[in-house]
Formats: sequence, C-alpha cells, structure tokens
Amino acid sequence: MRTVKNDFMNIKNKSSTSADLYIYGDIINNTGWKWDDSDVMPDDIKNLLDEIKDVKDLNIYINSGGGSVFAGLAIYNMLKRSMANKTVYVDGVAASIASVIALAGDKVIIPSNAFLMIHKPWTGMYGNANDFRKMAEDLDRIESGIMNVYKENMKEGVELSTIQELVDAETWLNGEEAEKYFNIEVIEATEAAACASDYFDKYNKTPNKVVEKTVEKPIELPKNAINEGEKLKFMNEIELLEL
Repeated sequence: MRTVKNDFMNIKNKSSTSADLYIYGDIINNTGWKWDDSDVMPDDIKNLLDEIKDVKDLNIYINSGGGSVFAGLAIYNMLKRSMANKTVYVDGVAASIASVIALAGDKVIIPSNAFLMIHKPWTGMYGNANDFRKMAEDLDRIESGIMNVYKENMKEGVELSTIQELVDAETWLNGEEAEKYFNIEVIEATEAAACASDYFDKYNKTPNKVVEKTVEKPIELPKNAINEGEKLKFMNEIELLEL
C-alpha cells in the first residue's frame, strides 16, 4: 500500500485493486486557487480517477456541506462513469449537492448519526422582472435534473412526490431516516467527523449537532485572491452554481 499525492487531493491506501478517495470540503468550480485546501473541484476528481482507472474497488468518503451545482453534477457523472465498484461512506454529512454526489456509489453507507440533506437549489441575482422569471425557470430545470438522481435511488415503494416534499422543506435526514427513502445501508453510530463548511450558516435548518462539530476554516489567500474571489462568487450567483 502507498499514498499517491497530486496538487489538490490525496488518494489513500492505493493498491493494484482498490483505492480510497476523500471528498472532505465544499464543492467549487474549477479555478486556479481555492479558499481552503479541502475544497473539491471537478478537475480534482478527474485527475484522481485518471490515476486509478485500473482499480476494481473505489471507496469514496464524503464529508461536505455542498456547494456548486454544476461542479457537483460533473463530479457525480464522472464517478458514475467509473468502471470501479464504488462504495460511498458518509462520514459526517453529505449536504445539498454533496447528497447527489453520494448517490453515485454502487453502495452507499451512512452511520445512524451522520446526515444526508436535500433542498431546493437557490442563487442570488439582480435584474428586471424578466430576468427573475427566467431565473425561476432555470432553477426549476436544475431541480428537475437533481430530482432525477434522487428518483433513480429511491427505495421501492417511495413516491417521488414524497421526496419532492422533503426537498421543498430542506430536510436533514440522519442515517436511519435516509434509509427509509433511499437505497442506502445504515450502520451503527460512529464518531462523526467534523465538517467545516461555508454553507452551514446559509441553510435554514442546519442541526445544532452539525454546527457543534464544525470548526472555522482557515483562509490563506494568494495575491489578488480577494478580487478573484469576489469575481468567482459573483459568477456563481448569476450562473446558478450553488445548491
């Protein structure tokens, strides 16, 4: 066994037949820098999958507060295309678009004290009435695509309308609750990993136990990062990139 490193993330415990991949951070778009080293871009996942394309078993560990819709969907689709047998473990929380990424696994395992959170996509914008009407229509189309992922992973007998109600309400499901609706395996409670995310204070119903386990993320910005960061946030808002 050995650890393979690249510029962004680590592939841990790689052997000729298996590898462990960690998605421990917010999901962001491809950029030249990150607010935090734990942030995950589609290019990170692509590079890692290219390194381990011959492994038969891929263990994916997730602890993420969510982030960019389109980046998350890209990661989901890349993982789905992987020919490896994929087992996803939600170590603490898979919130928002990270809940979609979690369902890319052939097998999804969530401890009873970990969380899956699903909600409606949202964004910030400015413009006239026509702009807002188009934005609402775009958000509905994005939500429809996300609902298709949830539909493919629903437990037999569950109605899509039930999942829609949970999405509309911003619902935090612990492992035992998530098992009622989705094809996942729940295991006994473990020591949940802390998850530091920029998104927890934006959600309406973040459980106290999730907040209590978080720590403030250190920010180390390179030159010109503030200007670039404001530009990126603006682009995220007008391009509907946050879920």
